[in-house]
Amino acid sequence: MLIWDVLRRRNVVLTPEEWVRQHVVHYLMAHRGYPKGLLSLERGHRYNQRQKRTDLIALDAAGQPLLLVECKRPTVPITAAVAMQAATYNQTIGAPLLLLTNGLQHFCWRVDFEQRTNEQLAEVPWYSGTNQ
Repeated sequence: MLIWDVLRRRNVVLTPEEWVRQHVVHYLMAHRGYPKGLLSLERGHRYNQRQKRTDLIALDAAGQPLLLVECKRPTVPITAAVAMQAATYNQTIGAPLLLLTNGLQHFCWRVDFEQRTNEQLAEVPWYSGTNQ
C-alpha cells in the first residue's frame, strides 16, 4: 500500500513507521504552525563515522535545526534506550527540541546544550521561527 507524502511529493510505502512519520508531519503543520518548506524527512547525517538518517527535522527561519523527531512503529515502546539513541543523534544535529513518538506515546524535550540539561515538555511548542 502507498501513501502520498506531501514533503517528498511522491507516493511512499506505508510501513508502520511511515504511518507515524506522516501523522507527525501533518500534526506539526496543521496544529503547531510548522511551515511545510522547513520540514525535512530522512535527512542524512554522520555519527561516529557512520551515515545515519533522521526521521524528521524542522528548521528555524535561519535554516538551523529546531526540532528533531524520531519515529518508531507503534509496536516499539519509547524506552530509555530509544531516548538515548535520539539524544545521541541530536549531539551532532544540535536541535533545541527533541520529539520521540511511536504514534501512541509522545515525549518532547527542550535541550540546553550549554547547561547540559533536558526539560520534558507537556506538548510540542508552536513554531516560532527561532531557536529560543
